[in-house]
Amino acid sequence: MTIAAETPAPLARVHGRVIRRLLHNPLGVIGGVLLLIVVIAGVFAPLLAPYAPTEVHFSTPFQQPGTVGFALGTDDLGRDILSRVFYGTRASLEVGALSALFAVVVGVPLGLLSGYWRWLDALISRLADLLLAFPFLILAVGLAAINGGGLTNAAIALGIAQIPTMTRVVRADTLRLKETDFVLAANTMHAGPWRILGQHVLPNAASAIIVQATVIMPVAVIGEAVLSFLGLGIQPPAPSLGIMLSDAQQYLFRTPWPGIFPGIALALICLGFNLFGDALRDALDPKSTR
Repeated sequence: MTIAAETPAPLARVHGRVIRRLLHNPLGVIGGVLLLIVVIAGVFAPLLAPYAPTEVHFSTPFQQPGTVGFALGTDDLGRDILSRVFYGTRASLEVGALSALFAVVVGVPLGLLSGYWRWLDALISRLADLLLAFPFLILAVGLAAINGGGLTNAAIALGIAQIPTMTRVVRADTLRLKETDFVLAANTMHAGPWRILGQHVLPNAASAIIVQATVIMPVAVIGEAVLSFLGLGIQPPAPSLGIMLSDAQQYLFRTPWPGIFPGIALALICLGFNLFGDALRDALDPKSTR
């Protein structure tokens, strides 16, 4: 009973230290605020959007930003750009989250196996090297072309393309943790390999996994925009930031706002993830002096 009562205390101190380091990092705070705004815009898109994303107003195409009823203007079909940005942000976050989840679910076990058992390392590492031989977007485009369009297929294609990176990150941490005193002590006490991986290696590799997930999400957001731009991602009339950019390119020099606002949304999403991810990496680093 005494051990159970004392166990949460160290975790509470660790969490408090991480939060304190994040709050003392100005760029991390800016990234967190940006992410909060983006998440609120995406999650509450049905409540915040003044119109349905596919609702057309043929009598009011290319309305300028600030027009009454259309804060960010309209596109070539008279669709409200603000509403489509809200729903496009929602789609981008869904694809990013699903891609990161897929990479974690597949890549983490492969990394643990590769780092702990040397006889599996050669096979898994060669498969990872084979996938890494293809540029990320080329691999994602190829997989999306095979599976077809749609949000789920785009997320799976982007997640598969990120598995080798996640595998390598977890493998490197597993190789490092194998040589630590607590793992060697567990081996001395004849603890089974699955117990060692589950109770000692995986919890201590969690920080690297979390940070890598924050790296995967903005890459997946950009990848989804590229796939949708090429017609291999989310399919019209469903809203997507990439589709909005694709539709706006032919009118870009005459009416730039249909392409400017989804581009700004993409930039804010990626900037928020990158700033917060860097701050989180520093906060989780045990060598940090803050």
